Amino acid sequence: MESPKFSIGTFVPELLRKHSDERFTAREIANWILKEYPYSVEQKRQRSKASKTPLESDSAMIQQIVAEIGAQRPRLEQKHGIRTTEGRPRKYYYSQKSEEEEAQSDSLPASATFDETTPTIEAKAISEADTYPLLVEFLKKELSVLAKRIDERRSSNTRGTNGNRWLFPDIVGMEDLSVSWDREVTDCAREYADKRTKLWSFEVKLRINSSNVRESFFQAVSNSTWANISYLVTTEIQSALTELRILSGLHGIGVIKLDPENVSESQILIPAFERQDIDWGSVNRLVQQNSDFREFIRLVRQFYQTGDARRELWD
Repeated sequence: MESPKFSIGTFVPELLRKHSDERFTAREIANWILKEYPYSVEQKRQRSKASKTPLESDSAMIQQIVAEIGAQRPRLEQKHGIRTTEGRPRKYYYSQKSEEEEAQSDSLPASATFDETTPTIEAKAISEADTYPLLVEFLKKELSVLAKRIDERRSSNTRGTNGNRWLFPDIVGMEDLSVSWDREVTDCAREYADKRTKLWSFEVKLRINSSNVRESFFQAVSNSTWANISYLVTTEIQSALTELRILSGLHGIGVIKLDPENVSESQILIPAFERQDIDWGSVNRLVQQNSDFREFIRLVRQFYQTGDARRELWD
């Protein structure tokens, strides 16, 4: 059987439709093409020998295929229904679901892991709950923020149905500004009653796209008015980054893209605007309604009283 002519417009949709809803980087797709269509790739290699940049090595070929996938992305999206995520690395996928159906899904396919020895692919779905410990790890290691999960199911809900809607963030945190200060400076700041912490708020969504971007953002706005620094956190953004930048400029909420496969590669896509003062009225309502939030404020108070952040009590 004659091998097909090398074609990004044929190979990429074929792979993504075969593994519907799974996410792939351009490099993973290039590796798959290299293994699945060796003769087509070899023909491309032979044709390249007449050019100024012959593709003699596999690494050079993969780099070229990656570049061609990126260049043909608009055509892949418009003609073949391929969808892409925003941020780095960009992921490609195919889905028969609408964006609204995707936004309402309670799980997200993890980025597929390509086995270099065979063109087989494995992927594992993740839920929003799976992302909480990953975010806590990122905050601790990369931002020096001690974090705690707020479970809204532990709320008293004395205000009736929807009385606490959009009231509680998913994760809260405390940044110890004095962690590297000299003891004399720490004691002096205590005497002056100066600020030694920043309190953080995080709303987590599995994915943000054009169908849920505004609802997700304003949920983060609603449940974070008390904090110094507030972020909307997501594992995937599709066709919504421009809108997020506009909303962030208006309301000061930042955006973090969490990478579930490699937490250290997570990115602050849009920095948050810092509020200088805590809204203690809002804090009081959250404390009265939720035991997790009460424990969070207790830890902050004890830190100010003792200078000990009691790291073992945080998540």
